[in-house]
Amino acid sequence: MTGRRTPHLPSQEAELRTAAPFVPRLGDLAADTAHSGRVGVVVTLPGEDSATTYHLRPPGGGPTWSASADGSTLLPVPAQITHATLLPHRDAVYDPRTRQGSVPVVFHLSDGSTREGALVLAPAELERLHAETGRLLASHEKATGDRA
Repeated sequence: MTGRRTPHLPSQEAELRTAAPFVPRLGDLAADTAHSGRVGVVVTLPGEDSATTYHLRPPGGGPTWSASADGSTLLPVPAQITHATLLPHRDAVYDPRTRQGSVPVVFHLSDGSTREGALVLAPAELERLHAETGRLLASHEKATGDRA
């Protein structure tokens, strides 16, 4: 990387004002910047039940708090990755120029959605993955009597 900022990077969306504004809906998770980024579930919307602000409650329960009616202090909480699986019908590749291997994967998120990506590995990480995979296969054979 050159260290130069490029306008297409996602981290610059707010700076460029290209991202759609976040308008929380009932049940959404939101981080409240006015409360040190505290995460809560939106339980009341402005104008609902004579509320003049958003009301949020911690995801596990607890006391509610208010956020401004314009939602300017609220940010969306992205779904978290739960696990990754190999992307079917795609081969891993090694790039001699960067001296890295790349394994195509599917990231599974907590909201049920998926995203394609890659596991990028340096030579030492490739060796570790090879050793770990061998260990897993040996455990599988011992447990089932099957050769994979």
